[in-house]
Amino acid sequence: MQRKEFIKRLGLSSLVAPFVAACGNENVDPIPVTDASSTGSGSCTVSPSETAGPFPTKSPSSLVMTDIRSDRTGIEMQIHITIQNKNNNCAALSDAIVDIWHCDKDGYYSEYGGTGMQSLNLQGVHFLRGRQSSDTNGLISFKSIFPGWYSGRAPHIHVHVYDATGKSLLVTQIAFPTDVCDTVYTTATQFYKKGKQDTSNAVDNVFSDSLANQMSTIAGNVADGYVLSHTIIVSA
Repeated sequence: MQRKEFIKRLGLSSLVAPFVAACGNENVDPIPVTDASSTGSGSCTVSPSETAGPFPTKSPSSLVMTDIRSDRTGIEMQIHITIQNKNNNCAALSDAIVDIWHCDKDGYYSEYGGTGMQSLNLQGVHFLRGRQSSDTNGLISFKSIFPGWYSGRAPHIHVHVYDATGKSLLVTQIAFPTDVCDTVYTTATQFYKKGKQDTSNAVDNVFSDSLANQMSTIAGNVADGYVLSHTIIVSA
């Protein structure tokens, strides 16, 4: 079964991953942070619940890190996610445990492969996956690369949010502005070889009904790298 068909059939199911003890933060390079509170839903509304997809992180407790690049190459991207609590007037939620994962520049996921859904076997590696706990401002930061794309999906990042006790609060996804993607995929061709994505946000089966609440803000350029900012609202 191809990834596109799997996603359509899976619908809005979510992954409940095993809980681990609260995690500490590592330092991230001092790239300026865009005000994440101005991104995301724009109101105190819980972010959309989405599928974890066919490639969720298998053992996230072993991937507590801020630099999730491993050996993957691509345009550098800092990821800044702010977690807010709808049940506290959308105040910052500290000590939330947050897992993220996304594909590499060629559209492949680590921890999977050797099947019809992903022919390249990458079961033995764990790139572009990480876990952090939010600080007092609800902020989690990662160093990564600008993801590529694969057929049937617009570029995206998967996010799973837990509270400090390990209770699953939300599985969601983050969308990318098309103009930024077009710039990266058509100018950074030393990394990205496939050209523009074949699926737009407007027709993507995850984002088509909730794009405004899942769209990130991205600043930067190909030469210097990018900074992605996004706010996710949960009920905690």
